[in-house]
Amino acid sequence: MTRTPDHKDNPRKNNHGKDHPRKGNSGPDPSRIHPVFLGSDALSPFHDCYANEDTVLRRAAGRYFAQYNGDDPVKGYWALRRAAALFDVPERPVEISGPDAVPFLEYLTTRRVADMKKGRGRYVLLCTHQGGLLMDGVLFRLAEDRFWLVQPDGDLDTWILAHRHGYDIAVSDPGSRVLQLQGPRSFAIMNAASGGAIGRDFGYFHSGFFTLGGQPVYASRTGWSGELGYEIYTLGDQTDCPRLWSHLMECGGPEGMVFASMQTINIRRIEAGILDSGSDFDTSMTPHAAGLGRFVDRAKNDFIGRASLLDEVEQNRLFGIKTHGGTPKAGDAVLADGTVIGRITTGAFSPLLECGIGYVRLLPGITVEGRTITLASERFGTLDAEITPLPFYDPDKLIPRTIPAST
Repeated sequence: MTRTPDHKDNPRKNNHGKDHPRKGNSGPDPSRIHPVFLGSDALSPFHDCYANEDTVLRRAAGRYFAQYNGDDPVKGYWALRRAAALFDVPERPVEISGPDAVPFLEYLTTRRVADMKKGRGRYVLLCTHQGGLLMDGVLFRLAEDRFWLVQPDGDLDTWILAHRHGYDIAVSDPGSRVLQLQGPRSFAIMNAASGGAIGRDFGYFHSGFFTLGGQPVYASRTGWSGELGYEIYTLGDQTDCPRLWSHLMECGGPEGMVFASMQTINIRRIEAGILDSGSDFDTSMTPHAAGLGRFVDRAKNDFIGRASLLDEVEQNRLFGIKTHGGTPKAGDAVLADGTVIGRITTGAFSPLLECGIGYVRLLPGITVEGRTITLASERFGTLDAEITPLPFYDPDKLIPRTIPAST
């Protein structure tokens, strides 16, 4: 999801520094909308379930979402960490089906696809022919020859169109809107919402069709928070979204679930070391430079960017950074012994770690061991800083992989 550098400091700013409020049901002010990529201007079908006069919208993957909803991001953060939070997110599935769906996706992505089981998801990368990172996403196998490739942002449709020649596939928009239900109580809520159909055997990156409160959905045990969580995909006109929302609220209320905006989940995803396509990495970086080399299956016979990546010698250049006395902000310079060595891509204050955290993209060939690291903050001046590996904690992802025994 694409974000503006200052969205955490001034949530009423959009991509071009202009206020973009959404008041009641009057709709966004057309004079303040500046399209930056192809996509729909339609509001979320869940929008009227939570919108208020303080709601601020942003757009990613051609979809509006609540960047801010008058909520306190820190309260939302602790609800996410201790109970559960519901997010209306802009991710967009694209359906790819047909006899050549598997070989096409093998060519399109850096991960192996043929060995995926039905009802499973897999994190995938898409690269340019030069080996640069185009975008990431999650691929689901709905049937032997039917897949959903869920994009966070970017013009996936045009990329597919440019490379589908010679493949017997059908590409379509399933019209699915996505909710993320995240947090340690998310299993109890999904179990209740599905009438017990989603149980403990529904494992990490498992997926399938379910009925929640009489509404058909596709659900997966995935998310963007680093917490135990689920994603709920509506099935176009088959799903009555307001009724689904009401059912989830009814099931989530007793578990302490809250609705939260993107500012809340952004804090937690930074702690978890989850990257944001387009801001934390772009086509100028290879998977290895972004610390994602493990998601490149070099043994595959062919995929876009393979020839360039086979010769790659670049090392990881994306790291975590901690600061005290201020919060990193995208664009801030990071210095070693007074010399600029990189720039911040994103930042937030971590209520758990009680310090500023963020990501720094180092210049090629930089080493930091034994050097004095500082942050040249636009807002706070010079701050002492520490460069750390990612994630900031839970490196084995035991939190999202584990359903608490007490649940």
